[in-house]
Amino acid sequence: MAIDEQKYENVILYLIANMRDGMIHGKKKLAKLLYYVDFDRFEYKESMETITGDSYKHRPMGPVPDQFQDVVERMRQQGRINVKEIQEYDMYRPTTVYSSDVKPDMSVFDEDDKRILERVIRHYGASSGRDLELRSHGEAPWRAVGEKEDIPFELAFYRETDFSDAM
Repeated sequence: MAIDEQKYENVILYLIANMRDGMIHGKKKLAKLLYYVDFDRFEYKESMETITGDSYKHRPMGPVPDQFQDVVERMRQQGRINVKEIQEYDMYRPTTVYSSDVKPDMSVFDEDDKRILERVIRHYGASSGRDLELRSHGEAPWRAVGEKEDIPFELAFYRETDFSDAM
């Protein structure tokens, strides 16, 4: 599956811009938000489409998009995103924090993409990476495959997501 670099980068910029403090705290949180963006989009109206075009693997801390670290690094090198390590909690490794002064280009998204992005922020934006990890562990896409295996998008249909607030 080929990623849509323009949409991928603008999804990340949108997620950052819509966090309460304008930052995403943790790789895990960013990875899980991307998972919800793509799997919700695939399931929504049974579109069988994703926004980023990335594929996802089963990892111990939940689904992880294959190319998100490469996309983030490219954005960092281009000055479109800031990536810092911050010691947020004693006795833990530093947290990777993502921020940006670049506004997302919303014209790259269709109306259904925008509904899903808004829904992901509403439902998951205030959650911690750990909360999103635990949530994803209870869902069919993560539960149905083994460690390091690709997660088929079709498993999104077994999550029974309520999209009544996205219409």
